[in-house]
Amino acid sequence: MGILTEALPAGVLPEMARDLSVSESAMGQALTVYAIATGVAAIPLSVATVAWRRKQLLLLAVTAFAVANTVTALSSNYPLTMAFRLVAGVAAAAVWAELVGYARRLAPPHLQGRAIAVTMAGVPLALSLGIPLGTFLGGLFGWRLTFGLVTLVSVALLGWITVSVPDAPGQRAEAREPVLKALSLPGVAAVLFVVAAYVLAHNILYTYIATFLDAYDMGGSRDVVLLVFGVASVVSIWITGALVDRRLRQLTIVSSALFLVAAVLLAVLADNLVVVYGAMVLWGLGWGGVTTLLQTAVTDAGGDRGQALLVTTWNAFMAGGGAVGGILLDGFGAKSFPWSVLALMAPVLAVVVIARRHAFPARRPRTE
Repeated sequence: MGILTEALPAGVLPEMARDLSVSESAMGQALTVYAIATGVAAIPLSVATVAWRRKQLLLLAVTAFAVANTVTALSSNYPLTMAFRLVAGVAAAAVWAELVGYARRLAPPHLQGRAIAVTMAGVPLALSLGIPLGTFLGGLFGWRLTFGLVTLVSVALLGWITVSVPDAPGQRAEAREPVLKALSLPGVAAVLFVVAAYVLAHNILYTYIATFLDAYDMGGSRDVVLLVFGVASVVSIWITGALVDRRLRQLTIVSSALFLVAAVLLAVLADNLVVVYGAMVLWGLGWGGVTTLLQTAVTDAGGDRGQALLVTTWNAFMAGGGAVGGILLDGFGAKSFPWSVLALMAPVLAVVVIARRHAFPARRPRTE
């Protein structure tokens, strides 16, 4: 639900911009404000709700998604739409903060990486099925119906959580260690750098993928291109889930290298639709498992505090992707996007290769 709400504007960006009477770069900030809200809210919201019952917090967050998507579907006012994108981003901060902790507590130490992979499977599923389907429906019936359907999914999710999801108590506030102290732990800063640059690179391109395809007269293939990307992402998370507990370092290197190669193809051969599909496969294979890889790495290095820092970093640079992409679009055009990805992913690959002692070790540490 969080990924659907977050990324759906990327698939219908031109249509939303036209109906709300703003530029595509301005409409791209729908992803930016969402991500800013999630990043800014993650740590203070985690502290403020530490004593809440976990199920109560989750239900409140999904209710916020439903309200925000309903307003988006009905609104003809750009500021109002953006205000409720911000509300949805705050709700996402609550959800992100819960998922990985639940997964790790439910699994034995040697399977915690796989548990995170299973938990995060919704990310590529949303990308592979939800976003392309939403794009397709948006083309047939309009983007407003698409957001209305996401509201219905939110309502169904509320019912499922109420009936099926086990509750859990909060923690005593005094039992929680300061989050920022995790920055001094070995390996945490290196993982967060990789998170920042990788997420920025991805979101510069993904936020404006419709605009990028339009620049090469491929806008009519938008839904198929996104589907190819998403299916490759699903394959990636399946492979990652099977191997992450034993091959974290190798998988992260491969993930970074695949996205780098995809960027090269899109930078020099994007006028060929077959090459674009091939690049989407490589990009999807690189991206699909990266959430699991980086969450596992940062939690190995910094525990739950590292995870809180990851949520903030991830969403701050996701927001940066929308903002930087808008600047690039206005200043250099959509064809500049793959070159920015190259500039960001080259140091990412270098850091992953170099940081072999603490951040991305060949052998994962044992966790309790």
